[in-house]
Amino acid sequence: MAISRRSRSAVAPERPNIILVGLPGAGKTTTGRAVAKELHWPFIDFDTEIEHREHAAVANIFAAKGEAYFRGIEQSLTRELSESSGTVMSAGGGWITNRESVALLRGTGRIIYLRVGPEGAMARLANARVRRPLLEVPDPLLTLNQLYEARHRLYEEADLIIDTEVLDRKEVIERARLYALSL
Repeated sequence: MAISRRSRSAVAPERPNIILVGLPGAGKTTTGRAVAKELHWPFIDFDTEIEHREHAAVANIFAAKGEAYFRGIEQSLTRELSESSGTVMSAGGGWITNRESVALLRGTGRIIYLRVGPEGAMARLANARVRRPLLEVPDPLLTLNQLYEARHRLYEEADLIIDTEVLDRKEVIERARLYALSL
């Protein structure tokens, strides 16, 4: 099945946010930008916003200050974004592991999981221009498998799941757009 829905929870009366989650390489940023453009909604990519605020690439933040520091900044950004509505958001791959962050944004919108397996993600990342700090290791596929095992149950709690390995990019974008319009 390419798409599935979970039951709806209470959402703020304003236009709900759309929060995209998934492994690195799932297409969160690409899908998010396209959906936001089609809906005429603002778009925010967590990693890009953090890089802007820190004046450093995510990889450099991880290297210089560590993952815990990065996750703290990510949590602060999430608190700020919990005051927004009608925004398409691309959360970092590990954002889903912070239950407090998830709860903050779940109250303002819907979470869409762009599902891709580790092998599919690795194939997509082979030509990526952006460095992924957690994948700067001798065996990135092993790391992606470990990330998938640690996170997939959390991703599966999303309000909507779109399987990006059976749909092409245009279909993924259209499903996410239509879901946003249905809220």
